[in-house]
Amino acid sequence: MSYILIIGAKSDIARAIAEKYAENGYDLYLAARKVADLSTFATHLKVKTNQDIQCIELNVLNYSSHQGFYNQLPEKPLGVISAVGYLGDQKTAEKDPQMSDLIIQTNYTGVISLFNLIANDFEQRKSGFMIAISSVAGDRGRQTNYLYGAAKAALSTYLSGLRNRLYDANVQVLTVKPGFVDTQMTAGMDLPEKLTATAEEVANDIYQAQKKAKNIIYSRWVWRWIMLIIKAIPEWQFKKMKI
Repeated sequence: MSYILIIGAKSDIARAIAEKYAENGYDLYLAARKVADLSTFATHLKVKTNQDIQCIELNVLNYSSHQGFYNQLPEKPLGVISAVGYLGDQKTAEKDPQMSDLIIQTNYTGVISLFNLIANDFEQRKSGFMIAISSVAGDRGRQTNYLYGAAKAALSTYLSGLRNRLYDANVQVLTVKPGFVDTQMTAGMDLPEKLTATAEEVANDIYQAQKKAKNIIYSRWVWRWIMLIIKAIPEWQFKKMKI
């Protein structure tokens, strides 16, 4: 068997990723809080693809449980994909330390706690791939979501260092930076159609990039050029912009 571990498996993007890998012959560990909510989806995938799909309870914010979670896997995975993410509310978080902490822990510290354990295993085995969904929001801070962006920027920096560390161990580390994606997390937002990807598009981009051993991808690809322009704006000018 050849298992892929998907963390944060209840999100729309995670489900699309699960479909993509199962359709291409991979067995899956789907890990999330209240994982029983995934039972219908897991059954659908089993019937559709004839792959082994196992749902496993995981709280990324319960750090003390991470080692036991990984140790209990019946077979260690070929790769891990983190689709963990929490947008939160910027205005609320500016006044509420608990909201601010939840944004940071969910998008950054919870993910790296797990990734540190898995990286040690993959490094010893000298194989595997590690993928995490970051965000274009981490490329430059904006007043509308800079707490979320800061957590994603930290995640991207972590992945860069991990990629450097694991290169000699033949372990791929892929940073995924989506722009706008039509999901439950963005429901109600007025998103520009031409710049907004579907969860299925992001999943396909991830699968293709992993197979081609890419390091960093933007999804949709046009965001690479959009963010290049945004990062080039001088700070004295950028700080005045209402974005």
